[in-house]
Amino acid sequence: MKKDIHPNYVQAKVRCACGHEFLTGSTKEHIRVEICSKCHPFFTGKQKLVDTAGRVERFRRKYAHLEGKKETKESGPAA
Repeated sequence: MKKDIHPNYVQAKVRCACGHEFLTGSTKEHIRVEICSKCHPFFTGKQKLVDTAGRVERFRRKYAHLEGKKETKESGPAA
């Protein structure tokens, strides 16, 4: 490795939105995450919808016009 071109590798404190904190190595001292192993559905066995910044609602609004077409297409003449 070349000298003086790599960032400093420090012990970082990671904080989840649920409040859980743990230490890891990184080039940043503080890291914030939305979901961790303490609150992720895969590890907890509980299903929860994580809607960050209204993405689910924005998706539904974006494709709402296709819902009407889907119903008429399915109820068309049988072949």
